[in-house]
Amino acid sequence: MSCGNHHETPCDDVLDHLYEYLDNEMGEGDCAKLRQHLDECSPCLDMYGLEAAIKALVKRSCCDTAPADLRGKVLARIDRIRAGLPVEGDVLAEPAPAATE
Repeated sequence: MSCGNHHETPCDDVLDHLYEYLDNEMGEGDCAKLRQHLDECSPCLDMYGLEAAIKALVKRSCCDTAPADLRGKVLARIDRIRAGLPVEGDVLAEPAPAATE
């Protein structure tokens, strides 16, 4: 998407990183560039508003928390991955040696 006007940061770049901005996952320099673009570009500002509204709606609608046993399994899996240990179902894990008869 492009609004047809020249901006220091192109519209496509802004829209590609919109969720990083919404989730506060951008560095301050990138945030400043994105904010400046939104101040200058009403189509991108409209898209930002739409995405922010969708994100808020999803947050309101998803109020359930994961069951404790599922949470424990996920955290254990993360710990194994961080430790460099094989994880069941891991497609990147070394294949088990073939059984010899």
